[in-house]
Amino acid sequence: MLIRAVIVLLLVLNLGVAAWWLSRPPATGSRPVPAHPAGVPRLQLLEEKGSAAAPATLAPPAASAGIVAADVPAAVAAPVTAGPAQCFAIGPFADADATRLAASRLVDQSVRRRPRETPGKGASGYNVVLPPSADRDTAQALARRIGAAGFDDYLVINSGEQANGIALGRYRSREAAERRQASLGAAGFAAQLQPIGQEGAMQWWLEVEARADASGPQLKALAAAAQLRSLDCATLR
Repeated sequence: MLIRAVIVLLLVLNLGVAAWWLSRPPATGSRPVPAHPAGVPRLQLLEEKGSAAAPATLAPPAASAGIVAADVPAAVAAPVTAGPAQCFAIGPFADADATRLAASRLVDQSVRRRPRETPGKGASGYNVVLPPSADRDTAQALARRIGAAGFDDYLVINSGEQANGIALGRYRSREAAERRQASLGAAGFAAQLQPIGQEGAMQWWLEVEARADASGPQLKALAAAAQLRSLDCATLR
């Protein structure tokens, strides 16, 4: 009895659905699309663009390219390391005028130039001395001042033409004697050079400090000099 009631109920439901389907109004078209909000870009499907609207390769923005270029550091030139100063004595020249002419030729290749008149060759050495003082006591006081200034190798001369003078060293080369003379002069002592033996006629030399890109042989050729010798730059200052 229950099964029959269920079958009758299902049949009634099927008939109701069929009656609703047959009695519904015909379709009037698709539902209207709501208005698109202003200022909002519309999404577009790929198939709506068509084959001709294939996306092209995007180029990087100009501003971005500029930023990338700015981030790349430019090549920095390696600093040039200056070498030690080079000083030379160039000569000999006949007189002061010839020395000055040679100096004018070396303006672009040298930092400093100084003419110097020197005795000719022939001396076997050089004494560095202070001239005689008025008396023995004055010479002794001067010698004590020299020692207090940090110098050694000095002696008060007892007799002869240089009596009461002070001997400050004997040197075989003029350059070494001039270094001693310069150090004493910097301390306030007016030392003198005295050649040992007979020297030749006076000569003129040009002492120069070369620029970093110049060489001794180049300076010698420009000055039209016969000789070139290295020089301690301390004697040129």
